[in-house]
Amino acid sequence: MKGLTVRWSLADAPAGVEERLAAYVEGTSHARFTGLAGLRFKTWRQVPGEWFEGCYVFATDEARAEFQATFAAGAADAPGSRIIGSPPILIEACDVVAIAEGWEGFAASARG
Repeated sequence: MKGLTVRWSLADAPAGVEERLAAYVEGTSHARFTGLAGLRFKTWRQVPGEWFEGCYVFATDEARAEFQATFAAGAADAPGSRIIGSPPILIEACDVVAIAEGWEGFAASARG
């Protein structure tokens, strides 16, 4: 499985940006990625005042490469960049070694 991490720094972001990002994910981004061809899953993570990121797992190298190229070309104008006020500090491809589903099962949700 082919992973991709996109991370923004929140160090210089405006106050309240974490809630604005969560609202954007809930209202727009979650629906955009649900059912996306080539994508196995995406998670959105943040540490308030430190960083916000999207973690993607794609089914193939080709799906990841296509998404990464398109995203990187417009990263400065991506919705996350506009909300935060700066482009991502990291766009990094990786291999996902394994995924384990715990006893409680997987629950897709627009807001945790």
